[in-house]
Amino acid sequence: MSPIHIPPRTALSVNVNKVALLRNSRHLGIPSVVRAAVLCLQAGAHGITVHPRPDERHIRRHDVFDLAELMQAWPEREFNIEGNPFHNLLDVAAEVRARGLPLHQLTFVPDSEGQFTSDHGWRFPEDAERLRPVVAQARALGARVSLFMDPEPAQMAAARAVGADRVELYTEPYAAAWGQPALAQQLVRYRAAAQAALDADLGVNAGHDLNRDNLGEFLRVVPGVAEVSIGHALIADALELGYPATVHDYLRCIAAAHP
Repeated sequence: MSPIHIPPRTALSVNVNKVALLRNSRHLGIPSVVRAAVLCLQAGAHGITVHPRPDERHIRRHDVFDLAELMQAWPEREFNIEGNPFHNLLDVAAEVRARGLPLHQLTFVPDSEGQFTSDHGWRFPEDAERLRPVVAQARALGARVSLFMDPEPAQMAAARAVGADRVELYTEPYAAAWGQPALAQQLVRYRAAAQAALDADLGVNAGHDLNRDNLGEFLRVVPGVAEVSIGHALIADALELGYPATVHDYLRCIAAAHP
């Protein structure tokens, strides 16, 4: 396994997919995905996340290798590649390793090839048998494995049983409840799911529609969140504020939740 850098507070991994989406709308190579990553890392982000889908509608295969090469200059930060292990994810990961490049975490997401965005987690026992061998394959590459999961406490021990190191809690239901009466109930769900994961000896990540408004409350209530992966909202904020100021503000939200 690769060395695991655990910061004193929840780590912020910046997903740069939306930078690639904008770049791909023209053939000029701008905005630069690598430059975006550099600015975020310089501002204090703990890692970079990409989700290379088979249709390459945002992150392209070469982006993964360009970013992995960049991460060599940031050995204390982490590189996370997410995607469906039954599509192109493991092939890309194997090539990263074959080139001798850093890869710290693979996040397995059960999305379909044409899916607009990730919208559900793995299910157990339904997915157990097919996940077990690909989890083993990923760990043989030296990567930590995180499984994208709905906030269901009863599912956490099963995720650990197939060999996962962490789970990433799918937080869209929490974000959708922000400012609504259902928020308290959602926080109870996520707190229970995170505690069940910790009890099963799993690390806890979280991501999807987290933003500067709702991130702090989530981290104050949900125990043991090691990492949040944030892309859409952070890149949207950066269009107005710039990358450094945006990353600083997300780190401020994290720090405020961990007094």
